[in-house]
Amino acid sequence: MEHNIILKLTEPSDLEYFFRFQLDQEAIHLAAFTSENPADKDAYMSKHNKLLKDPTINHQTIFVGEEIAGSISKFEMEGHAEIAYWIDKKFWGKGIATSALTMFLSLEHTRPIFGRVAFDNIGSQRVLEKNGFMSIGTDKGYANARKAEIKEYIYKLG
Repeated sequence: MEHNIILKLTEPSDLEYFFRFQLDQEAIHLAAFTSENPADKDAYMSKHNKLLKDPTINHQTIFVGEEIAGSISKFEMEGHAEIAYWIDKKFWGKGIATSALTMFLSLEHTRPIFGRVAFDNIGSQRVLEKNGFMSIGTDKGYANARKAEIKEYIYKLG
């Protein structure tokens, strides 16, 4: 399935869409490692407006046609480049995340780059694998969305 996917540097006005996307309960469960209170809009906006000003973060908005479909970014964690993405639920299962990650990786050349995925988020695991990421291990961490420590898979590209 072909889509007119475009990545654009994230603007502060895009955060309104991202905030709404991350309120979906199924999406929160799959992402697992979310903020303690995803419904706290002030905290969300404050945090993400600061992140948009961080020169080490490459934050892109995913458009399908004229519609915002999600976000994708590279950030630094413990000295390593990490990838993160969030897709609006109505775009799930259509190849949007896979295509957006392919496009993003052609813009973001930092390697190696890592991705972390909750053990049961099969869709996100497949997105990484289709883009050449290899599973290199597991970790455990406290997932706010699940109120429990869960296993996550660690993927690496390059």
